[in-house]
Amino acid sequence: MSGERVNDRPRPGPVPGPSSARLPLLLPGSLSDEQRAVYEAVTGGPRTSGGPPPYGLADESGRLLGPFNAMLYSPSVGLPLQDLGAALRFRTAFTKREREIATLVVAAHVRSDYEWYAHERIGRRHGLTDAELDALREGRAPMLGDVRERVVHEAARQLAAEGDLADAVFTEAAATLGRTALVELVTLVGYYKALAVQLRVFRVGVPDGEAPPAWPPVPEDGHE
Repeated sequence: MSGERVNDRPRPGPVPGPSSARLPLLLPGSLSDEQRAVYEAVTGGPRTSGGPPPYGLADESGRLLGPFNAMLYSPSVGLPLQDLGAALRFRTAFTKREREIATLVVAAHVRSDYEWYAHERIGRRHGLTDAELDALREGRAPMLGDVRERVVHEAARQLAAEGDLADAVFTEAAATLGRTALVELVTLVGYYKALAVQLRVFRVGVPDGEAPPAWPPVPEDGHE
């Protein structure tokens, strides 16, 4: 309405951290009963069942970081949204490496600082190497020795870039991964792209004190 235009590609440079985000971080003591249900599902669910996560889930005051703070603002949406995220991370047919490869493909394609920050750390915990992570961050195909991982990477890359799968990629993914995992992969890509939009709109970057990912330069034509 104002005539202001927003680029359809991420802005260059780091996204502001939590202290300058558009949605103020909510203190646990200020939450309504509905918001408390979301908070407890995030902090008391499978994301923390194996000990502290390797990324900033909450700050020293207990305020949720990343996409989770926004979920508190609309509990009716936030509660099922966080449950979908937990299902995709902990209740799918993928190995942990496969899941993180797909998630990092999305994070790199949309250049989502927090998504990359969090899932790079999760990926390292599950065995992704520096060389594999560098390739994923730069939009290159990593040297993967496992056939399933290569199929996950290519299908996730095409889904993130084009929002569709070519017949050949679809056929190979269905044969290699199975139809159940293929449904889960399409959903995973859509979920993390949706979170990336929220993170961008609400100006959510990495936690204060953390370095944003070193994205490669965007080509002059704006396409990667």
